[in-house]
Amino acid sequence: MALPGVLQRAPLPIIGAPLFIISNPTLLIEQCKAGVVGGMPALNARPASQLDEWLAEITETLAAWDRDHPAQPAAPFAINQIVHKSNDRLEHDLQVCAKYKVPIVITSLGARTDVNDAVHAWGGIVLHDVINNAFAHKAIEKGADGLIAVAAGAGGHAGVKNPFALVQEIREWFGGPLALSGAIATGDAVLAALAMGADFAYIGSAFIATLEARASEAYKRCIVDSSSDDIVYSSLFTGVHGNYLKPSIRNAGLDPDRLPESDPTKMDFGGGEGAKKAWKDIWGCGQGIGAVKAVVPAAELVARLRREFVAAQRRVAARVVLA
Repeated sequence: MALPGVLQRAPLPIIGAPLFIISNPTLLIEQCKAGVVGGMPALNARPASQLDEWLAEITETLAAWDRDHPAQPAAPFAINQIVHKSNDRLEHDLQVCAKYKVPIVITSLGARTDVNDAVHAWGGIVLHDVINNAFAHKAIEKGADGLIAVAAGAGGHAGVKNPFALVQEIREWFGGPLALSGAIATGDAVLAALAMGADFAYIGSAFIATLEARASEAYKRCIVDSSSDDIVYSSLFTGVHGNYLKPSIRNAGLDPDRLPESDPTKMDFGGGEGAKKAWKDIWGCGQGIGAVKAVVPAAELVARLRREFVAAQRRVAARVVLA
């Protein structure tokens, strides 16, 4: 199945994952200018009225870039919406997205027909993130245009499925847009995602260690200094399992190897104080960070991914010829 037109405008098969608290217009714009789909959560705009200002900045800046660079237009951008009932801003934020005709909306924590219909009404498409095949079916049944398969090793809220198994099961019945998330931080891994059957690699943690990201210097440095051995999978902090950096857990006075069980009554996905504290103090991160060696501009990260992706394509092509 051919990709929707808006996704065909992405020069590289990469989507920059929307990072709670961390993503901002500057990072998103640099991602798009560099050739990958830039992503940002609507909830990062605080107060809610700031979302209108941010979307005005994003659309105007990218339009100006396209006018000045007709041979190298920017990739489209995506805004993430948490559709869980704890998000009391959803209706407001959708109205602002409609005003600017946001081309891609990424929905999380629940699939809703009314949200999908609203996005389709202004001409946008919806990608819904899922951690298993059952949730994937529900998302498409409720009108999502595409899926983001969140496999084991992804930063933040992540599943436990091996990416080979998850993509395989989804591709048995779904031929639409599919992105794969989980420990992808190199161009080689991007090509591997495509070889498995995905259309895009979904990359988040590597973009935290960029100059434009709204993360503390300690957070960025911790990513550079850490590896997959420094990631712990726990449901304690938001009520849903996710991957986090062990040093940040120790800094909070907890033992990352002996974390207590979560309290389901304190779940907070709508960006309230509980959620903000979890992500601000307990640092979400995926298992792919061993490839992150320095804090660099987003454009430099994308350039590295591009070089590695092209080199991997050539290497695989050479092996096929030899075979």
